[in-house]
Amino acid sequence: MNLWNENICKHNNFILMCLIFFSLEMVVNKPLAHAFYGHGTLKCQFTSSHDLVYLEQVYFNKRLMVQYNSTLGKYEGYTKKAKDLADGFSKSKPFLEQAVKNREKCRTHMDLVFELQSHPVEPSVRVTPVVRQGSSHQAMLACSAYNFYPKQIRLTWLRNGEKVINYVTSTEELPDGNWLYQIHSYLEYTPSPREEITCMVEHSNKIAVGTALLFGSFVFVAGLFFYKRTTA
Repeated sequence: MNLWNENICKHNNFILMCLIFFSLEMVVNKPLAHAFYGHGTLKCQFTSSHDLVYLEQVYFNKRLMVQYNSTLGKYEGYTKKAKDLADGFSKSKPFLEQAVKNREKCRTHMDLVFELQSHPVEPSVRVTPVVRQGSSHQAMLACSAYNFYPKQIRLTWLRNGEKVINYVTSTEELPDGNWLYQIHSYLEYTPSPREEITCMVEHSNKIAVGTALLFGSFVFVAGLFFYKRTTA
């Protein structure tokens, strides 16, 4: 197999494809029961506008095979065959030009990142009833916080003003893909008449509160969420 085919591998989007082609040469005649995994990443690493490093990395079975480092301005391979592939990438003008463009895209997004770091984005909070089958409890509420930054946040359930610990499950903070995050917390409960269940969201020294009022089997979710600064 020709490890470097400029007709196939002339854009960055095809780096992983080329490695798959090259890796097939490694696994041919092996049992199909064996599984292989490859993935590529693009990274912007910086602590200020003066020390930006742009990386393109391709892995095969968790092993780094090929990397572009903007401080070097070329691709490097870490096995014999990967070196041949990297040399081909480094000799390709379209590959190097695209890598430079990607680095500049990183630079244009740096201001947004620094702005987010200096100005927290308050979460949008929502409490909703959840229909769930097969639970030992009759009902479930979900408390969701969307589009917030920084990542650190805390969701707490209160039942008639008392903190609830049991029958609570929560997700990790999940990236939205736009530098912001979301998180979800679920409370299983057995409804009681004239009861108040509150979701309290603490983020960047502020508190958001949403309340569900229980009237027997009927749940009224208050749509008003308010923020207040916590005292140090």
